[in-house]
Amino acid sequence: MRDKAPETYEEKLGQLVEIRDEAIHAGSQAAVAKQHEKGKYTARERVEKLLDPGSFQELDTFVRHRTYEFDMQKNRPYGDAVVTGHGTIEGRRVCVFSQDFTVFGGSLGEVMGEKMCKVMDLAARIGCPVIGINDSGGARIQEGVVSLGAYGDVFVRNVKCSGVIPQISLIMGPCAGGAVYSPAMTDFIFMVKETSHMFITGPDVIRTVTGEEVDFESLGGAMSHNMKSGVAHFASENEDACLEDTRYLLSFLPQNNLEIPPRVAPTDDPLRIDEELDHVVPDNPNKPYDMRDAIRLIVDDGEFFEVHEHYARNIVCGFARLDGFAVGVVGNQPSQLAGVLDIDSSCKAGRFVRTCDAFNIPLITFCDVPGFLPGTAQEWGGIIRHGAKLLYAYTEATVPKITIITRKAYGGAYDVMASKHMLADFNFAWPTAEVAVMGPEGAVNIIYRRDIQSSPTPDTRRQKLINDYKAHFANPYAAAERGYIDDVIVPHETRPKIITALHTLQTKREPGPRRKHGNIPL
Repeated sequence: MRDKAPETYEEKLGQLVEIRDEAIHAGSQAAVAKQHEKGKYTARERVEKLLDPGSFQELDTFVRHRTYEFDMQKNRPYGDAVVTGHGTIEGRRVCVFSQDFTVFGGSLGEVMGEKMCKVMDLAARIGCPVIGINDSGGARIQEGVVSLGAYGDVFVRNVKCSGVIPQISLIMGPCAGGAVYSPAMTDFIFMVKETSHMFITGPDVIRTVTGEEVDFESLGGAMSHNMKSGVAHFASENEDACLEDTRYLLSFLPQNNLEIPPRVAPTDDPLRIDEELDHVVPDNPNKPYDMRDAIRLIVDDGEFFEVHEHYARNIVCGFARLDGFAVGVVGNQPSQLAGVLDIDSSCKAGRFVRTCDAFNIPLITFCDVPGFLPGTAQEWGGIIRHGAKLLYAYTEATVPKITIITRKAYGGAYDVMASKHMLADFNFAWPTAEVAVMGPEGAVNIIYRRDIQSSPTPDTRRQKLINDYKAHFANPYAAAERGYIDDVIVPHETRPKIITALHTLQTKREPGPRRKHGNIPL
């Protein structure tokens, strides 16, 4: 408390300047220095680097906690332990909260939770993205169950905003216990290598309960959650790269679910053809190739922003542009597990498809799938249920859906990968496409088993039958005869074909049945 209340305007103005300066420097110099030593920015520095220069408008600068337990009333910094407000990224409005590890270790209490909820409510009302920068020691122990209640209030906002406004989480320090569930319910999670960690229970608790020995980085570091758990979508080398990638991601997203993503002035000829595409798929049907090579040859300027790059690498997801339109791209990856669908890839792609559909982003699917991964681990792990997630997501999606079959499209996996039967709008196939129940070798072994066994030259007989099967079924024309394929195209025609289809589908309308919501097999 100050000894004397200000009386004149100049004194009141001086008081405002003094208190504002106190709020801006709420963390001690030692705490700030320690943050910088770890390669981390302060909460305010992160906000300033994320937003357009000079655009940040802070809210609740003078809020302070009201806890008296454990002598907490003796330390009541302005702003508590989070910086909140709004600003712009490339001129588009966003709301942001940034947890301040230099104040109470960024721990969340009642007032801090109120600040976060308030800015999330603002984002929901005005229909703009909300970005949460997480750097917190967890619940504020001194406030007891009140802090847990504050987390609950944040979770409610996450759920209500889901599919309405983009929610992006940046993990730029510790994020543990109940705190992890707010980022988990957002659309995208960024982590920084070496300095950010997420986990429900820390290494000490794990050691006590299970006897396992694990360090922070192995348990909940950026690469652990990008490669093993799939919790995080992006792993950045440092905080600068993380903030820059966040700005880039937002360029593909609309402000809310009632808007379409921003279209940029195209710098790549929509009629461009690249004959290199004619040689992407090898002549040997069992030889792998990188689906990303095909994608980059087709999209604007070869720019493909991959999502979940390190997780379930047998499927590729990411954002790109075609004639300036933002699109979501999904493709089987023949260079990893031959591009089969399994539990992890089905969940990864299913979530991405639903995210694109929620925010009106057209879906481009590149199909080269030999089927679902066999084995007891997959069956007992629930591949039926998890595979159904991708099937459900594609069928439920009402955005423009365009599919290109580059090579294999076998069995139920053919259906799942945005086939005409799953209500895709345009389905194209390259001449190298093989649309069938299964591959020629497997089909012949089943259909002609007795014929082959009774033949005096079984190997010769089998090969002839395989060749006959290939001639009749290992091609796109049987499906095209049925109308399941709209056109068989030369690979280098793919870019103009997709762009024409995108323009055609700009007025697509597909009202769904009246219902509260479907029941996706989670």
